[in-house]
Amino acid sequence: MTPRKLLFAKVVVHLAALTPLAILLWQMWQVASSGGNALGADPVAQIEHRLGLWALRFLVLALAITPLRQLTGWAVLVRFRRMLGLYAFAYATLHLAAYVGLDLRGYWTQLFEDIAKRPYITVGFLAWLLLVPLAVTSTTGWIRRLGRNWSRLHKLVYAIGILAVLHFWWLVKSDIREPALYAGLVAMLLGWRAWKAWRKRAGGVRA
Repeated sequence: MTPRKLLFAKVVVHLAALTPLAILLWQMWQVASSGGNALGADPVAQIEHRLGLWALRFLVLALAITPLRQLTGWAVLVRFRRMLGLYAFAYATLHLAAYVGLDLRGYWTQLFEDIAKRPYITVGFLAWLLLVPLAVTSTTGWIRRLGRNWSRLHKLVYAIGILAVLHFWWLVKSDIREPALYAGLVAMLLGWRAWKAWRKRAGGVRA
């Protein structure tokens, strides 16, 4: 892929990633200005749900990059993994901010009580906490500084994927079809990595 085409593809991905947030902000403005029902009967829950869902979607997309590259041979896909991971962190941070700012009405100390009492908040907060060092060390400078340890650190994304799915699953009261879909996707993506690692190890033993 030429540099111009790569730049164009990145712009498209950025626009696509920001579109859900733009739509949500527009609907929030409609509700605040005219009192409409663009966000349903419970706007706060809808805002939190959509931000959290997009965080999970971008996390799944980031996890899918490596299997897709291995299956297709398109090495250029790696150029988008960091971007998708950062969008997962951005939406997860907004999801947490919406919970503290809108649901808890700014009483952030209540968050720690909820973390201790509610398992779905515990695993959700832990997933966000593990995302922080990955976002901080996503720059080229940190990749150089950490060397091989960078790859080891960023394997935390596997645990984050599991925690994010658990957070979604435990949050849903009755209809678990949607969290089950994402659980299946994460299991498949992590299973692919486990299978590739097993094949590599088995090949090394035979050699």
